[in-house]
Amino acid sequence: MAMGDVHQLQLWWRRRWGTERRATVAWVFAALFIVLFLAAGSRLGDTALGGTGTLARSSSDPALVDLTLVRDAEEKGAVCLDGSPPGYHLQRGFGSGVDSWLVHLEGGGWCSSLESCSLRKSTPVGSSHHMERQVPFVGILSNIPSQNPDFHNWNKVKVRYCDGASYSGEGESETQDGTKLFFRGQRIWKAIMGELLQKGLANAKQALLTGCSAGGLATFIHCDEFRELLPKEITVKCFADAGFFLNEKDISGKSYIQSFYSNVVRLQDVGKKFPDCISRMEPSQCFFAEEIIKNVKTPLFILNPAYDSWQIQNIFVPASSDPQQSWQRCKLNIHNCDSNQIKSLQGFRYALLNALSEFKKNNNGGMFINSCFVHCQTIYNFTWHSSNSPRVNNKTLAEAVGDWYFGRAKVQEIDCAYPCNPTCHHLNLMQPYRM
Repeated sequence: MAMGDVHQLQLWWRRRWGTERRATVAWVFAALFIVLFLAAGSRLGDTALGGTGTLARSSSDPALVDLTLVRDAEEKGAVCLDGSPPGYHLQRGFGSGVDSWLVHLEGGGWCSSLESCSLRKSTPVGSSHHMERQVPFVGILSNIPSQNPDFHNWNKVKVRYCDGASYSGEGESETQDGTKLFFRGQRIWKAIMGELLQKGLANAKQALLTGCSAGGLATFIHCDEFRELLPKEITVKCFADAGFFLNEKDISGKSYIQSFYSNVVRLQDVGKKFPDCISRMEPSQCFFAEEIIKNVKTPLFILNPAYDSWQIQNIFVPASSDPQQSWQRCKLNIHNCDSNQIKSLQGFRYALLNALSEFKKNNNGGMFINSCFVHCQTIYNFTWHSSNSPRVNNKTLAEAVGDWYFGRAKVQEIDCAYPCNPTCHHLNLMQPYRM
């Protein structure tokens, strides 16, 4: 995707965001924007994140990894929203990492209605017909030691996201505009894990399940299932990036995100994943990480920015909560926020820390909460591990996660409040490719 294309997508998305009457439709485009923007940034090196990457090829260019479609997907009932087979990208490990596996679950929002799910069918987050046939492996997926010191030579998998419910829907097929929609996220998860087990995952000596955004939420959801696939004697852990979505009211006092999740859970019958939880509370509450992690037994690491740019735009200040658009410039660039808005954002940060207070007591758990205005930090070299990466207590994300995974140190890093951390490179959606 060319830089100019991303620029046009950004401009179109912002116009759409300001005028869209149906919020669920706006979320589809917000999700697609994230997927395309991040994919484009990966292809353009670190330029998308304000780094010094160029379009010229060099020895540090990322490997391009082919898409593999699931065999016999239709027979297994494991299909994307449009009925096409789901897919993944597998890069084989080498050297000391030949028996180690890292599985990354792609993100891209959710769909909560037949209309919004139908819109996703013509995008990479709803159909393998629209997925890139090759993707660059960067950040936590990089095979270059200087960019990914602890996991560069592992077997690495990027699982493509095409069900719209964090790989967890188990609903019946529905018809929209004369065509069928399939809600098969759980079957997709099982089918892809089954193929990976046959391709060597079953013989892993150590493994890590990770994911970003909706894939980060899926990491929480499937963590113990992943553990159960593998021998009890090996090290298996889970690491969620930007998947801890808060169940907070928006600036107008409405529970916008819980209402949205309620529609997702009902449409795709996600409640089947949480039988104990839904017996105690409203099913949509069970779709929040704060509830999910209470029952996860496998060691977890939680990475989240305290000022998650996606959450601020879609949970804290959705379009419906700001009809006068007084937050528009602020939620696209944190440097544009006035003192009252910053005070509100500090309250949002406090809500995150409060939601994580019990998890902090978990001796097997890891945490990295920085004060950057960004979303998804593992899938760029620039934010994952480089000389200019964001740091907390002088650790990059890669160093913190590696220390936790390999038991080199206890890692529960919580950054000071904005704007105290000079290593942050804050997302600026008002100007493409600026941080």
